[in-house]
Amino acid sequence: MKIYIVGIGMEGDKTLTPQGLAAIKAADILIGAERMLTPFLHLSKNTLCSWRTEEITDYLKKNKPQTAAVLMSGDCGFYSGAEKLTAALDGFDTEVISGISSPVYFCAKIKKSWQNMKCISLHGMEGNLIRHVCRNASCFFLLGGSITPAAVCRRLCRYGMGSIRVYIGERLAYEDEQIYSGRAEDFTELQCGGLSVMVTENPDPEPGTAFGISDARFIRGKVPMTKSEVRSTVISKLNIGRKDICWDIGCGTGSVSVEMALQCYDGHVFALDQNEEAVQLTKENSIRFGCDNIETISGTAPECLNELPAPDRIFIGGSSGRLPEILTVVFEKNPAACVVITAVSLETLGDAVSALEQYSHHTPDIVQLSVTRTRKAGNHTMLSAENPVFIIKGVGN
Repeated sequence: MKIYIVGIGMEGDKTLTPQGLAAIKAADILIGAERMLTPFLHLSKNTLCSWRTEEITDYLKKNKPQTAAVLMSGDCGFYSGAEKLTAALDGFDTEVISGISSPVYFCAKIKKSWQNMKCISLHGMEGNLIRHVCRNASCFFLLGGSITPAAVCRRLCRYGMGSIRVYIGERLAYEDEQIYSGRAEDFTELQCGGLSVMVTENPDPEPGTAFGISDARFIRGKVPMTKSEVRSTVISKLNIGRKDICWDIGCGTGSVSVEMALQCYDGHVFALDQNEEAVQLTKENSIRFGCDNIETISGTAPECLNELPAPDRIFIGGSSGRLPEILTVVFEKNPAACVVITAVSLETLGDAVSALEQYSHHTPDIVQLSVTRTRKAGNHTMLSAENPVFIIKGVGN
């Protein structure tokens, strides 16, 4: 049995390669979603209308056709089901035939190079949209489901990016193909079909990942804020990866949440506080810094933690005396989690060390940080000391 996995381009006609067409003509059966099969119905071949990997592999194993062609939209190497299917068919004689991907086709249409674009799939799922636009001069978005071009443009406007230039492609390569260009704010009500893509151009992308952001840049209120120098040490100790799930418990103004979100730009931050003003400030600061990967939660820990996804990195800036219960939830969800706790009293330090030692064979790492800033007093520069802070890091087993 020979199984071809064929990328048929945009619509299976004008963007289908000769190699792909030859494999399709040679196949005894064509397999794919209805949209993939439609262009080839005139070949009068047996077909299986399915896009589910399990259903396709079960059919091939039971029926054993001599030659089969599984049809994939675009190119098999670009956000395609081919990766999962190839793994499921390990041991079979398979051949992957590349097609024309949507960024290749669309960027040719708008006369833009795509080699430096950040490519993101939002096809049928939520994702970190603003964070990528902030970081990159140009992004390509594969859209679908509820994530329409209009929804993307509305989110860009909400985060103060309504003036950036966007290019929108609908039903690429079909007879009714539509291409639009303009500012994001021009397309917040655009009616677009499910098959659409989008390119954003940011003339002023972030030069790098911010670290130890100045306190003055945050919107402040009457709730406590982890200061810049302490925040820098906390983020350093956490060593956050780009796809990590982070919790900020006792988020205050959201300064740590923002710095977490800048690090895990492909991940997510859950910011929790029982103070409504703190939750609102965190929302405002997430917008100010373009962090649409922050989700705020109003409530108490550990009660509000049970429904959250397992965390990789956790910062606890306030526990209301319930640190042992919070850590129990943390390490039940992820026994190998990394936790950083700040304390300003010896009692809290002792509680943190005792609680962490229950979940790790490693001795908690403790740093005491004393920060002294300068201030002008007439013609003199005086020293102004901040309260010492203990930073405790623990890693589970």
